[in-house]
Amino acid sequence: MTLVGATEATAWPGIPVPRTPEPLDPAEAYLVDRARDGDRDAAHRLGRLCAERDDRLGARHWWERAARAGNVDSAYNLGLWHRTHGTTEEAIGWFELAAATGDADAATNLASLLLERRGDTEGARTWFERAAEDGSRHAARRLALLCEDQGDGIAARRWHFRAAVDGDLRSAHDLGFLGYAAGDEPEALHWWEYAARGGHAEAAYHMALLLHTARDENGAEAFYRLAARADHPGAAFRLGDMALCRGDLHTARVCFERAAETGRPDARRMAGLVCARMDDKAATAHWYGRAAADDPEAAFRFGLLLVAEHNDLKGGRHWFRRAAERGHHGAMVELRTLLPLLGASPETEECLLDPTAPYWSRPAEPGQAARAELAVAAARRRGDPAAEPADLVEILGTWDLVTGDPVTGDLITADLFTGGLFTKGLGAGDPVTGDLGVGSLSSADVPSGPLPAGNQVGAADTVGWLARASGLHRAAIEHLGLVRATLLRPGTAPWPTPAEVEHVLGTARDLRRRLGLR
Repeated sequence: MTLVGATEATAWPGIPVPRTPEPLDPAEAYLVDRARDGDRDAAHRLGRLCAERDDRLGARHWWERAARAGNVDSAYNLGLWHRTHGTTEEAIGWFELAAATGDADAATNLASLLLERRGDTEGARTWFERAAEDGSRHAARRLALLCEDQGDGIAARRWHFRAAVDGDLRSAHDLGFLGYAAGDEPEALHWWEYAARGGHAEAAYHMALLLHTARDENGAEAFYRLAARADHPGAAFRLGDMALCRGDLHTARVCFERAAETGRPDARRMAGLVCARMDDKAATAHWYGRAAADDPEAAFRFGLLLVAEHNDLKGGRHWFRRAAERGHHGAMVELRTLLPLLGASPETEECLLDPTAPYWSRPAEPGQAARAELAVAAARRRGDPAAEPADLVEILGTWDLVTGDPVTGDLITADLFTGGLFTKGLGAGDPVTGDLGVGSLSSADVPSGPLPAGNQVGAADTVGWLARASGLHRAAIEHLGLVRATLLRPGTAPWPTPAEVEHVLGTARDLRRRLGLR
């Protein structure tokens, strides 16, 4: 908020208090004489002088005289004055007077007050439009957001475009999301790149996620690095994940630790995992310990570390219980083994007698994790409620698990649930470091070559086959498949609501339980 003609912004908290005027210098005395004779410009300048020395009543007095004589800048300043002091109706009146002369800033402030204080969306839209047409970038953006709220997507795009080409990177970022939600990924890439190259870290991150879904790892890494320069925790996490896949433990550790320090909770667990692989026991304990309170997988690994390295059975019991209470299967197994060693019975542990929904601990496929984050970001962009990315990843992963095809989900084998693909060595290996061990699932375990015709189920009957195999209602499985399709192919349906995700997540967990899968 800047007073027209003032040398700096002046904030006036509270109610104005009368003040004894200071002795006038000759120049000010001359302005007073001119103002009393009806010179509106002199009155405006006097108001400015009073504002600069915090004479609030004096500023109001002279600006009112100038505004009533036709000085637009004084009318605008009076609007700011009354808005600051909470006298909304007076502020609206003065802003309207100034806006009627074509003052874009006054029109923008008037529209904001009409929208925020009166809830007058039509009046606000009218004044935002006038200000935007007169070249106000801020008004164009506010108008675009208002049009979105009213469901006018065409107008929203138009005004976001006007603001974006005028340099508003936030509107460019929003245009990217509007394109993504409509299924127009080239449009999303265009605007996210435009904003990212202008320094918008979130746009760079979302650009990288979308490139990751297209398996363009080099392009994705370049934009993750661009976002990471602005300390974006998600970008640092993704860079750590990519480095870990390449076997570059040092870079992965640096990136995960950076992500952890800048606010990415699951980066603490990943930092612990990398430190474990680097055989840095102190750092491993540090990061698993920091993550364990909120992360079941970290709590499980921390418990294993305490038992294996320090023979701390009580500490192991505590963290196994914490993880088991969140549905971690491995923690339940370890807790059942550990309790008799401490003279306790598994029958006393409520988390073992009445386990909660199973915790999804399978590694996320990078493209699916990126789709989940983009869906959540798209839903939350305007402050709408959205599910957690981990829940969407579990939905996507469950479909892949039960269909056996992580790319299309279109082919099931009857052998899947009879001791074949998913019953060989799952969960084996080193749970502290995450390294696969002897007996773990490997490429040799995956059936190769053409499947026998009798074992194949086509895409058209995938849902029916799952319904018959699990006993779940066909409609529930269809709903699971529809939500998965929406996440993988944006624009085909509205984003799932948190309530819908919770319902479908229950279906996914029930489906895995009935099919004997974790």
